[in-house]
Amino acid sequence: MAGIVLGEPTELYNTLNQTTKYSRLSEPTYLYLADVRIKSEYLESHVITAKRAKRKLEDENEEFLMPQDIEIECVQFIVVYDRNTDSLESNGPAVQYAKLLEVVSNYPIIVLNGGYQRFSADYPFFRTQKIFYMPQELDNFQAYPVEIIPGKLYMGNFKQACSKKIQKDLKIKVHVNVCSEGGVFFTGEQSSRLLHLPTEEDGTLYVHFDHTCQFIDDYLKKDKRVLIFSNLGISRSTCVVIAYLIYLKHMTLKDAWNAVKKCKANMQPHREFVQQLSKWEEKILKQKITDISETNF
Repeated sequence: MAGIVLGEPTELYNTLNQTTKYSRLSEPTYLYLADVRIKSEYLESHVITAKRAKRKLEDENEEFLMPQDIEIECVQFIVVYDRNTDSLESNGPAVQYAKLLEVVSNYPIIVLNGGYQRFSADYPFFRTQKIFYMPQELDNFQAYPVEIIPGKLYMGNFKQACSKKIQKDLKIKVHVNVCSEGGVFFTGEQSSRLLHLPTEEDGTLYVHFDHTCQFIDDYLKKDKRVLIFSNLGISRSTCVVIAYLIYLKHMTLKDAWNAVKKCKANMQPHREFVQQLSKWEEKILKQKITDISETNF
């Protein structure tokens, strides 16, 4: 048994927004999101793609049943939520169902901290009444930018930066454009500040790190949400986000890399950007700590 852990809403949000060529939600063994609330609450609204956990009878006191249409032992992410459980010490329905699944799962069972109440308050745009999804619907699911610092800093791609709905839902007010092209890609109902960060002819972003980190910091301190985006949201934007985490938290390059990797699983800055980040780590931390010759980089 891999155990049971308490997971934060931001972790579920990022799990829902992972992509390769298509949304990872279309992969049968990627995510099982279980809603263990009573039927009427589930039907009223639930988190997108959530399936209702079944009991022997429609009664809150009845035992849960193991899902028959899901290979639990193969699923990478299993997230369970009830109304508002915020501790594994409780014996609420989320913990009860997690204990049932834990017996057969090869991965930790995640109980959502704060349950549906907290997640729906933080991400109301991910509530739905939809129960069934066709494979093509999941393939084409509109992923949102991943959340680097909850409620503050986001990282995405060009398409997401152009979406008026995404800007409105996430309340984005400031954009850092790391695409090769300049220009204003989104004009919101309220003024939106944009910083275009061009790549120099020699491929460097390093010369912009100081100004960009100060720019981001200034707006986050004003409680303005910031979206950093590049063409694909995998390399250039990742480079800037890692640079900012090193600047903000004095993290090593390795720790900042792992923190972003946890938010965006397929992130991969180009090699020249990794070398520039190593130089930035040395400048901020006064020493070079991370060995970028390791295969992880």
